[in-house]
Amino acid sequence: MNKLIIRKVLEIEPNSYNSMVDWMYHWWGADEGYSLDEVKCYMAHSLNDVRFPQTYGLFLDNEIIGMYQFTYSDLDIRPDIYPWLANVFIREDYRGNGYMKLLIDSAKENAVKSGLTELYLFTEHIGLYEKYGFVFAEEIDTFKKTPRIQRLYRLNLS
Repeated sequence: MNKLIIRKVLEIEPNSYNSMVDWMYHWWGADEGYSLDEVKCYMAHSLNDVRFPQTYGLFLDNEIIGMYQFTYSDLDIRPDIYPWLANVFIREDYRGNGYMKLLIDSAKENAVKSGLTELYLFTEHIGLYEKYGFVFAEEIDTFKKTPRIQRLYRLNLS
């Protein structure tokens, strides 16, 4: 069948919700000292239609294989910059298939529909987000356990 869609996640759908919670808990939650219940709570309150945070899922044949979020806060030490593109994730066994471009194109389109003129993100990746129009702004001390020094990017949407 191979039906691929990206859509806003607006309710707790057990399979996709549990997958997203698991990804985020193992990706950053546990390392940053969050309990699984705290990550579940964060996810439950990120399923919004109009307000931020918002969560979008990448689904292949109704199975979630990736996600991204829009948030007003992603890096506590930088409350002066927002909105953020956060938690961009593709399941490891689906990487290398061009799905990142689909996620970023969707994020750009949905950000513009939401009236956003820019997006920020921070990451340890070098050379990934530049391919999609993000401009490196600076190295930033996140004060997180690992990696502490990451890269701050900005995307102009206007």
